[in-house]
Amino acid sequence: MDAETFKKVFLPYHQKLYRIAYRIVQDTANAEDIVQETFIKLWNKKDELEQIENTEGFAIIIVRNSCLDYLRKAKNDYHTSYDTEIPESTSLSKELEIQDDAAYVKDLINKLPDQQRQVIMMKHWDGYTDEEIENITGISPGNIRVILSRARKTIREQYAKIEQR
Repeated sequence: MDAETFKKVFLPYHQKLYRIAYRIVQDTANAEDIVQETFIKLWNKKDELEQIENTEGFAIIIVRNSCLDYLRKAKNDYHTSYDTEIPESTSLSKELEIQDDAAYVKDLINKLPDQQRQVIMMKHWDGYTDEEIENITGISPGNIRVILSRARKTIREQYAKIEQR
């Protein structure tokens, strides 16, 4: 595959790849870096690309795997903003309790295995449907439900432990 054909085939996917990377890593600079690395990986495989029928799917798989590699390397640096809207009628002590609970749940989510954390964040914070999660991650719908179930169960169990104290 020559450079012109490569540009015509893969550059139109840039925005979609960026959105996928951003949703997974939650950081604009790192998402852009991952997309650029994806293009480099694709270019390095330029001789094999003509045999691939679904170039978009292939590019998405590479960006997804690159994101997962990044998350594994920076496991403790995964940050997401959790904004808790508290009605004004709530007392200060209740407000502090809710914020503490939200912070504790955030910590529990960050301690989940990478795949569970990624899927639960995409489902409950980013609002993705199971089908969208499947397209981004390549995980089957049945496995998505299992992963979500296990993640929720772990969070419930860990949260119950703190409530008993």
